[in-house]
Amino acid sequence: MLKTTEKYAETIASVGNVDVLSDVMGSLRISGSILLKEDYAPPWAIAIPDAESLRCLLKLGKGVRPVDFHFVQRGHIVITRKDGSQTIVEAGEMAICFDGAAHWISQGEEGKAVSVETLLASGGNLFQPSEVDRPRSASLICGVFLMRDVELNPLFSSLPSIMHFSASRPSGFHNLSGMLDRIAAEINQRSLGGTYVVERLLELLCVESLRVHLESALPSGQGWFSGLRDPVVGRAIALIHAKPGKDWSVDRLAENVAMSPSRFAARFSSALGESPMAYVAKWRMNVAGRLLNDTREPIGKIAADVGYENVPAFNRAFKKHRGMPPAAWRAQREM
Repeated sequence: MLKTTEKYAETIASVGNVDVLSDVMGSLRISGSILLKEDYAPPWAIAIPDAESLRCLLKLGKGVRPVDFHFVQRGHIVITRKDGSQTIVEAGEMAICFDGAAHWISQGEEGKAVSVETLLASGGNLFQPSEVDRPRSASLICGVFLMRDVELNPLFSSLPSIMHFSASRPSGFHNLSGMLDRIAAEINQRSLGGTYVVERLLELLCVESLRVHLESALPSGQGWFSGLRDPVVGRAIALIHAKPGKDWSVDRLAENVAMSPSRFAARFSSALGESPMAYVAKWRMNVAGRLLNDTREPIGKIAADVGYENVPAFNRAFKKHRGMPPAAWRAQREM
């Protein structure tokens, strides 16, 4: 029997037609690409560069953040980071590396890792298993989720360094194993339109993985996901996202959630680790960055849209959060 959506509905902060999780995920404009789908016989090791090096390798735009993922269909792999920490990913499990740190994936004792750039350039499988080796080989699907405007995005900043989970665990709200099976089938068939279908499936796979993480977020913990679950904090977040340009203040937000300003400010800060007005400022600058990148609107118009009547004040706020004035930031993204 299909589970009800009651539990899931409780995790989503919304006001009117604004679903905060959908709003924030949509702002990332997620897409994806497969890098490797192979069977590897041990011993082997592959070096994955950091996010910036991977962005350059894949010739992505400056505003795009590649987030690499590894799904193990059969066997297991070990993810090793520069600090020596390791994550073992078993069959049916998936790991998404959100922090963009360089790492190695391997199976067995291998001296020197082959770079993913070398594998992509070779066009072949350097660790092809023989019939004898196949039973102990690992079968992998590795790729990247491509995210835009991750700076100041509250969802992205709240994600763990590595999200490691079972893709085969049943749920009433997602079907990760089904998506991964479909992706594998599309790659194997190489049918017309297959690349487009895989890209769309990867987008859904990423979104569903984030919802898996949301389901496991502790209501009593600190962070953006837990804040969404708090009925007071979640409603305040939804109000901010519904109207980022409104002249928000702690008093006005507190009035909208029927709580005294001091109690509201303390509850918000306890849940998210930052004050309500710090959150307002960051989300406004996130919205402003997307408007600068996606439209030709004058800077004065964008400033007004995100709550700044005074352009110099907007310039100062944008530089504080983005590292450069809005005009320079827009020009850099157009290079």
